[in-house]
Amino acid sequence: MAELLRTHSSQELTEWIAYERVTGPLGPERHDVLNAILAATVSNAARGKGQKPKGPADFIPKWDQDAGQDWQQMLATAKAMNRRMGGDDRTRQEAGHGAA
Repeated sequence: MAELLRTHSSQELTEWIAYERVTGPLGPERHDVLNAILAATVSNAARGKGQKPKGPADFIPKWDQDAGQDWQQMLATAKAMNRRMGGDDRTRQEAGHGAA
């Protein structure tokens, strides 16, 4: 973690977080599906009598949940993530408005 913070700016990390929130986890594309299959298998093996079995789709995260946001909401989310990571807000401010 220390090396990551030394070699990457807050802005770059914030961009990767935003990208991952839209597209799903970084790395091999099918890991979420493979893990969902495993989770469904374990869940169904441990379910009680009379409980409905679950399929892999029940365990796949719902990516791109914020797709309905307008650009102002997305910008506010990105700025909040940037603040949490100790980054500087270098966006231009509209006349009469403070930073979000």
